[in-house]
Amino acid sequence: MGLYQLVQEKRREIRERAAMKNIDTYAVQGPGAFQTEELIQAWFLRHLQIIGAANRFWSQSLKDSHAAIPRSKIIGMGPSSVHDYFDLDLPLVWNVAERELPELQKPVTVIFTELEGS
Repeated sequence: MGLYQLVQEKRREIRERAAMKNIDTYAVQGPGAFQTEELIQAWFLRHLQIIGAANRFWSQSLKDSHAAIPRSKIIGMGPSSVHDYFDLDLPLVWNVAERELPELQKPVTVIFTELEGS
């Protein structure tokens, strides 16, 4: 892996981790706040898009070494939330933030640690 690609992967992982933390910031307010506050909904969607974008551009070696991460599912969440905004399934988005992102944080932390060691 070249230096430029390594730097880009590190930057994407930093953004992905920050997006997860940003979602966590408002997730603690619970599903009621999420269901009623349009700004919190927009906040979640924007940061899910960032997470999806970060996963879209993984190097092949990173994809191969972390094949168990459901990247296509993660990548698909961002565009579908933008294109289907008026038909957005808020319970689904909440479920992603509440259940799936915490499960993703552990492997992302491992990847970030690997990239820092590079």
